[in-house]
Amino acid sequence: MPLAPKTAATLAKIAIQAAKDDETRNKIIFISLAPIISVLFILAFIVYVLTNPIEMIGTFFTVNELNVVKDLRSQYGYEQLINPKDNSYVESSGLNFSGISFKDGATEVVYYNQADERWKDKPYGRTGTIGRSGCGPTSLSIVVSSFTDKKVDPVQMSKWAYENGYYCEGAGSYHTLIPDGAKHFGLKVEGCTSSEPQRIVDALSQGKLVIAIMAKGHFTRNGHFIVLRGVTSDKKILVADPVSRTRSEEKWELSIILDEANKGADAGGPFWIISK
Repeated sequence: MPLAPKTAATLAKIAIQAAKDDETRNKIIFISLAPIISVLFILAFIVYVLTNPIEMIGTFFTVNELNVVKDLRSQYGYEQLINPKDNSYVESSGLNFSGISFKDGATEVVYYNQADERWKDKPYGRTGTIGRSGCGPTSLSIVVSSFTDKKVDPVQMSKWAYENGYYCEGAGSYHTLIPDGAKHFGLKVEGCTSSEPQRIVDALSQGKLVIAIMAKGHFTRNGHFIVLRGVTSDKKILVADPVSRTRSEEKWELSIILDEANKGADAGGPFWIISK
């Protein structure tokens, strides 16, 4: 049955009004959500800048200038994250290093590796893992377990370090972890700089251990704690590298250690001489 013209006109007006109401409603919703969406975009951008600063500023620098910035970050920052594709991490990842110790120095040294299958994926802080950023606690575990009757593994040490405020979220450990941690476990500790090489050699000759924070070079692309565990008759340095057993079995020129130590270390570093 055909609609009367008036009825058809009325229905048409209703349909047009409904369409206008939907359009108005959508505009209101968009206007209401626009500030929220803008804030989310801004927050996302800020998070990106904070978590990827080098990539962000890379667009404003030449390759050479960017390399200088990266070197400065390595020398003066707390960055200790290990790339999971790094050869040393790949070399150690998934292996079990239980029962290993080094006896070729004045002090027998218990060896722990942060990439050990037993704990490489265990948490360090809220976002880190022992495998990726636990070189600080692992180095301290090596020293404490070598000098005391307490066998404190990297899981226990990482937990203690985090609970006591020594984890720098997303980066690694604050340098204060080493002197404070050594004292907490009843050991003596003295800070030492790169301009005091004889102090390091004398300490190692006397059976003391030295924790060092390294910058870009033979041991790391960013930052990395290692343990200096002895000195040979020809003045080569023995190390316990907490991510590389291979480097731990090499003999190193003291000049390499001194040149590549973190120049921006705080808390008395970049070397900490530790003894009973």
